[in-house]
This record gives sequence, structure tokens and C-alpha cells, in this order.
Amino acid sequence: MSLGDEKYLLLTTFRKNGTPVPTPVWAARKGEAIHVWSAADAGKVKRIRNNGDVTLAPCDFRGNKTGESTNAKATVLDGPAGDETRTLIARKYGLIGRLTLLGSRLRRGKSGTVGIEIHPSTSG
Repeated sequence: MSLGDEKYLLLTTFRKNGTPVPTPVWAARKGEAIHVWSAADAGKVKRIRNNGDVTLAPCDFRGNKTGESTNAKATVLDGPAGDETRTLIARKYGLIGRLTLLGSRLRRGKSGTVGIEIHPSTSG
């Protein structure tokens, strides 16, 4: 199984002081990139805007790691660039994914969420 094929990934972002902040997320793969969807005002989005260095690891829905971590580089996809992420999440997670996206859009509006594109490191 390739990273991003799992139901959940543990996305770890880093505070300015270097403290790691792990968060379990839904993720969908497109080619070598992994896409994650998030509220635009989430802490992980703010941390990625400050520092795109992240780690990814497979995990369960509670965030308990089930595999090794991989270094990666993340970029926030604002506006229409995030539409592809929403489409990938809806496709992978089916009805539950579409309902979650709809609920979020009703609560926050379309601009209230962003996509995050992550490129795992190809070297150790």
C-alpha cells in the first residue's frame, strides 16, 4: 500500500519553536502528491504557511501511528486550487466524504476550507 492509500494519515506540522503537532487527517493520492483537506483557519494550515516541512505516517482514526513516518513538503492550496482536493476527498471517501464536505461548505462557505498538497521526500 502506498502512503496516501490508507484511510487516515498522521500529518505532523511544526510550531515556530519546533514542537511537533500531529493531526490525523483524511488524505487522497494524485500521482506522487497527497492531498489533504482542512478548515482554512486550522492551526495546521497556519503552521504549514509558516513552515511547509511536515511528516506523514499511516495511522488509525485516533492518530495512533501504524507505520513509519516520512518527511514531506506541504503547500496550502487556496481558492480554486483547493477544488481538486475536495474532489479527490469526495471520490475516495464516497458518501461520508461528500456529506462531510457539504456540511463544511454550509458552515464555513467554500472559502472556509483549503486543500493541502503534500510531496513526500524521495530520499531518507
